[in-house]
Amino acid sequence: MTKVRTRYAPSPTGHLHIGGARTALFNYLWARKNGGSFIVRIEDTDLERNLSDAEKKQMEALKWLGIEWDESVDVGGPHAPYRSMERLHLYETYLKKLIDSQKAYPCYCTQEELDAEREKQLAEGVAPKYSGRCRHLSNEERIAFEKEGRTPSIRFRVPEGRTITVQDEVRGEVRFETDGIGDFIIQRPDGRPTYNFAVVVDDALMEITHVVRAEEHLSNTPRQILLYEALGFTPPVFAHASLILNPEGKKMSKRDESIIQFIDQYRDLGYLPESLVNFLVLLGWAPEGEKAEEEIFSKEELIDLFTLKRVSKAPAVFDSGKLKWMNNAYIKASSLERITELAIPHLAKAGRISETVRGEEREWVKRLVGLYQEQLDYVAQIVDLTEMFFRDEAAYSDEAKQVLSGEHVSEVIAAFVRQLESSEEAFTPDHVKKLLKAVQKETGQKGKNLFMPVRAAVTGEVHGPDLRESMTLLGKEKVIARLKDFLDRKPQILSE
Repeated sequence: MTKVRTRYAPSPTGHLHIGGARTALFNYLWARKNGGSFIVRIEDTDLERNLSDAEKKQMEALKWLGIEWDESVDVGGPHAPYRSMERLHLYETYLKKLIDSQKAYPCYCTQEELDAEREKQLAEGVAPKYSGRCRHLSNEERIAFEKEGRTPSIRFRVPEGRTITVQDEVRGEVRFETDGIGDFIIQRPDGRPTYNFAVVVDDALMEITHVVRAEEHLSNTPRQILLYEALGFTPPVFAHASLILNPEGKKMSKRDESIIQFIDQYRDLGYLPESLVNFLVLLGWAPEGEKAEEEIFSKEELIDLFTLKRVSKAPAVFDSGKLKWMNNAYIKASSLERITELAIPHLAKAGRISETVRGEEREWVKRLVGLYQEQLDYVAQIVDLTEMFFRDEAAYSDEAKQVLSGEHVSEVIAAFVRQLESSEEAFTPDHVKKLLKAVQKETGQKGKNLFMPVRAAVTGEVHGPDLRESMTLLGKEKVIARLKDFLDRKPQILSE
């Protein structure tokens, strides 16, 4: 049995997009499922759009997601080089083979001539395709064009009157008529190969057995099948995954601002890589059997469960709410130490803590994060959630003001201040509990009538994490200051 070999072949024209990440994941999972190899190849022939750091950023994002490759630009492999622009000599060999066998020919049409031809076809209501005007040029005509200074592109000679049948692992049998394709360019005038030509040569020479990619590439498949045939290569198995739609159910573009679209943006917000992997794989794939109703899977489980037969051809909708829910589940299941490490840079950037957190300050931050770990959809939220710990005064919500307008509020708060000021014990959650019991005994207030005024006066809110832990993290002096400030300014606070 042939060893499964899959690849992900990004262009270094931007950061890793969620669609590209899903494609990489599907290929990675299928290779690992079958004990095969996963290759990352850089298709960098689009020189005008290539960005200097895009290759590095994309590979960093893949590594962050936990996608490991067996061959690539950084680790090498038996099919090196793994950048298209370093493989030009290979493309020339196969280009010559096509030209020598009359399956490809030079085209001297200028861009202006091609644009005019396209406009004429559109005006006539005809689907645009190359007319083949250079298909049968004589040697004399070619020499004349070259004397004019025209540098030709090379076009593939598409056979007429054929039906190309693709057995797609996701879509089943798909047919294309060659008469609707038109001769297509396989080498640009400057010598660079086009995508369809380079990808066929690369996939064949790298022994790729399965090509799993997005639905938008389906229209490229008949051209690639023809090139495989013309070069004497065996085509791989194709699987075209569904589109990813935005929350409004529309095709997503990279300019769409309704969702965050790049993997490093999610990393920077404090999403966990395993939750993003879990979420992206479920965009267009679902397990079967007893696992069909489950939604949380480890990478090992995904490798075991993944099959191309379960990849859907129906569009998948990117649900940001579901991603937040899933990430929250992973955050809750993570160690407090891990979430603290992720939270520290966000708090430091906001100026809340030191750039290098050590000793007592680090322990304080860990306790602070622990108060909110269960609430976090993503770690960057820790900055807003913990704002009240870094204010000199409480900021009172309308609900808090309503609680603080109660009849016995001042009595309860004044009693609590006295208890705090007269106590010399360490300010711990257990000690706060002891002081609140003393206030209950002194005032006769208990339950909500006791705890809610204290919470509202100290934090400015009526809901929040554990009150005793919150007060000890604020510190005794700040708690007393806030309580006294409320007592001093009660009419003003309630009227604001």
